[in-house]
Amino acid sequence: MRDLHRDVNGRRALTVALAIGALAACGGDSTEPPPTTTTSGGGTTFDFGLPPGVPKPRVPADNPMTPEKVELGRHLFHDTRLSLNETQSCASCHLQGKAFTDGRATSVGSTGDATPRGSMSLANVGYLTTLTWANPVLVALEDQALVPMFGEDPVELGLSGNEQTLLDRLAADPRYATLFAAAYPDEAEPFSLASVVRAIASFERTILSFSSPYDRYAYGGDPDALDASAKRGRDLFFSEELECFHCHGGFNFSDSTAHDGTAIIETMFHNTGLYNVGGTGAYPEPNTGVFAITGLASDMGRFRAPTLRNVALTAPYMHDGSMATLDEVLDHYAAGGRNVASGPNAGDGRLNPNKSEFLHGFALTQTQRADVIAFLESLTDTDLTERKRLSDPWTTP
Repeated sequence: MRDLHRDVNGRRALTVALAIGALAACGGDSTEPPPTTTTSGGGTTFDFGLPPGVPKPRVPADNPMTPEKVELGRHLFHDTRLSLNETQSCASCHLQGKAFTDGRATSVGSTGDATPRGSMSLANVGYLTTLTWANPVLVALEDQALVPMFGEDPVELGLSGNEQTLLDRLAADPRYATLFAAAYPDEAEPFSLASVVRAIASFERTILSFSSPYDRYAYGGDPDALDASAKRGRDLFFSEELECFHCHGGFNFSDSTAHDGTAIIETMFHNTGLYNVGGTGAYPEPNTGVFAITGLASDMGRFRAPTLRNVALTAPYMHDGSMATLDEVLDHYAAGGRNVASGPNAGDGRLNPNKSEFLHGFALTQTQRADVIAFLESLTDTDLTERKRLSDPWTTP
């Protein structure tokens, strides 16, 4: 699932409090009520555990949420048998302690192949309208799951041509016999590739992050959840001077965001002046952004803006991991782009002709810089990183 990394912009203000969708059964935290389904008026509704006023993630009609399917997906997500050589799982590149990223500049597959981009956070992934750094047509979690499993360039989980091997492995495990039967009680043969990806997608829709200090301050009514520095940083973040909120706004601090009931689905990609190779506007191969899909010159270097939730945990930054710290990221945006002075990627990104109109640069005092970083750190949700119902059920006692 490592290819879940890309760009976003949101401008909706929604009442987000403290509640998280959770998983049921194996290895769960007994103090945390499991998700449930309720039936009313002839329909069944899955309880994501969200507080009043918080919109539910979109759920496809052909893959309704159930606690049993979520629990199966949790097992599959953490199972190294989903790689051909049984060395990696989805979780290998989406570590819970790193807000479901992997801490690498670019991810490495089960056979040692390096991917061209970094692993995006899966926090609140069920709200995203596009699921990779730069592919506007990959919009369903069920479809995205197939990319790392069966992709060949690069090899990630390495299952291409070995679908039956995977299903045979799973069917041989007594625990899966129970889990698949519970998740798909109406299917004569629950062990199928479609059942695998539907369960993984269902689990991913419960990776929800709304319990940061910022959430407690802004939506939970706790005026002391943020200190004075973080509050000043919040004001700067949402100011027209810094312009951060244009691409990292809304309840998910991203712009390609939708929820159950959204009428107009938007997918947004941005050129942040990271490169301008040879002064031509080019980005280094193979990371040319949406251009690689569309071939349109205006799409060169356009990537999805990732959520800033838990951003203090998701270093290194940018699609290629070329910035190690939040200080470097602030330097980049303050300059209005990055000037690569020498080497094969030399060029002044500040002059990139495709650069977003929101990158015009700004000046910060040292105190203001510290305030902005304090605000970004206030988006860290330790409940997400410690929640047992998102953890590895194969090792959790």
